Amino acid sequence: MKQVCYVSQYEDYLRDVKQASKNTLSSYLRDVNQFRHYWHQSAGSELFHATGRDLEDYIKWLRKNGKSTATVSRCIASLRSFFHFLVDQGKMHLNPASSLVPDKTEKKLPQILTNREVELLLDQPACIDPKGHRDKAMLELLYATGIRVSELIGLDVGDVNLSVGIIRCRSGDKERMIPLYSAAIDALDTYINRIRPHMLSTRDEEALFVNMSGDRMSRQGFWKIIKLYQERAKINKEITPHTLRHSFAAHLLENGADLRSIQEMLGHADISSTQVYAQLVKNQLKDVYQKAHPRA
Repeated sequence: MKQVCYVSQYEDYLRDVKQASKNTLSSYLRDVNQFRHYWHQSAGSELFHATGRDLEDYIKWLRKNGKSTATVSRCIASLRSFFHFLVDQGKMHLNPASSLVPDKTEKKLPQILTNREVELLLDQPACIDPKGHRDKAMLELLYATGIRVSELIGLDVGDVNLSVGIIRCRSGDKERMIPLYSAAIDALDTYINRIRPHMLSTRDEEALFVNMSGDRMSRQGFWKIIKLYQERAKINKEITPHTLRHSFAAHLLENGADLRSIQEMLGHADISSTQVYAQLVKNQLKDVYQKAHPRA
């Protein structure tokens, strides 16, 4: 019973103190609860009795049961965080998870769309009904700004300034201004002024993008939209909302934008997160060279 209480307190800590995202909260709690069940069956004692050796045995058990390197690495991060919380609460003197070392993983470069594939995808929504106009505006905005899908569906109509051609994107306590190209401005202008007012469930709804019931668009709802237009465009690559974010960054870099500007627009805290696109573009240039140079 006490174990459940500690996990519940940890959940409050993640949500209220660390202000963790919903995805982080969900994955960390899932990892901790999985360890709690394992520990209850193998030791039957309180969580704060676990030692570094116990945790190493648990990680070996995860690997033996086919857990991926990424899953194990995330679990290690979750356990480090949880036991750090128990130390802070005075339940333990040392963090037994501090000695856990995740496996090294080869960082895969993100997949991007070609310019032609982006055009095909953006051309799919048929602007003959409210859904088509809304979808067109969403896709154009996503590629124009490179924002995350959580940021896209979190936008309010007041975050868009069409006369200046920018959006205000907020993530936690930070915000950034991102410019829009003309096609995105036109699509948003039509949607906001002609379409959106007739889609709202209530007149005081602030969400920029709403579903067909008039409420704020969900992550799952937008995921289905992406999949629908991927199939219609007959693009064989696996496209996610993040694919357009990656494509936005890589295409800007290809056309001469500097990494610092791209970092600011993407909202990366560390430039190293943005540098992956430089490697991606470099690899593409090498591939073009090898295929096109007569002596390659």
